[in-house]
Amino acid sequence: MTLVNKKFGFVSIMVASALALTACGSSDSESSGGDSDEKFVLQAGHSLPDDHPYHLALQEMADAVDERTDGQVTIEIFANSEIGAERELTEGMGLGTVDLVVSSTAPVTNFVPELGVLDVPFLFQDRESAVEVLEGDIGDELFAKMEENGIIGLSWGENGYRHITNAIRPIETPEDLKGLKIRTQENEIHLAAFEALGAQPTPMAWTEAITALQQGVVDAQENPAIVADQFSLYDANQKYMSLTGHVYSVAIYMLSQKTYDELPEELRDIVVEEGQKAGAKERELIVEMEKESLQTLKDQGMEIIEDIDTAPFQEAVLPVYDTIEHQDLLNEILDAQK
Repeated sequence: MTLVNKKFGFVSIMVASALALTACGSSDSESSGGDSDEKFVLQAGHSLPDDHPYHLALQEMADAVDERTDGQVTIEIFANSEIGAERELTEGMGLGTVDLVVSSTAPVTNFVPELGVLDVPFLFQDRESAVEVLEGDIGDELFAKMEENGIIGLSWGENGYRHITNAIRPIETPEDLKGLKIRTQENEIHLAAFEALGAQPTPMAWTEAITALQQGVVDAQENPAIVADQFSLYDANQKYMSLTGHVYSVAIYMLSQKTYDELPEELRDIVVEEGQKAGAKERELIVEMEKESLQTLKDQGMEIIEDIDTAPFQEAVLPVYDTIEHQDLLNEILDAQK
């Protein structure tokens, strides 16, 4: 990030062949020290709607920071990939051109490959086990690796459990996935898992996925219930949702190291403290809204297949475990749940 009179943030967004992020700013104060009247504007981005828990917890953080700093630090929040999709936001944070981001772990693996282990299907026994692992020594180790790459991990959030929706038939066993064209994230582990299940995974950005579902380019997708609800997937030919819960979708609240370094100590401490609270609040909201979203999907006519024996799915994807690069970390996470 370029620092001009101690204010941070984007002032222009240009889209050419790729999104370019540029930052500069100004301050209400002409001084360069830690004067009490200095103002700091931090810009935060994420890829989901402004009624998603990502956003709501960020807003709660912003309100608390504003109050505790007597208005010296303002956090402006941009939803729906307005200032970049997750990949661009994460890259911008490493460059110091964006201040705060909440994102799934996938884009951050470009900086910390070990985070890819969190995408392994059926990695966690349940939500409680996931939180215990992430908020313990293993999570601290991953945050330390992020910090080595210019990103400060503030807290662990989530986007709920990922489930399968499709336009063709109810999915109750791996055999039901045979030949199904399914949109996945641009994630090698997810691709390998769905290939092992017999589906035809098609990686694409979420911004392209809804059109692909509407036009029948792909038959299916996999996402948490809250995403299916907020993006009205029942209007995109998705007739069935199978509650496979195949991946606990981990998210991270993050702060640019450059931003941290440029904030006065007393202000940076407040930003970090409030950011450390955001993940737990966001997880609470996810649990509440997940139930509401499932009911909405039912009300909109989507058939929800709830009682699924996941054991055959777990067995089918087991060979993927052997392909994971960071086997020590994978085993450490599995052993921590025994």
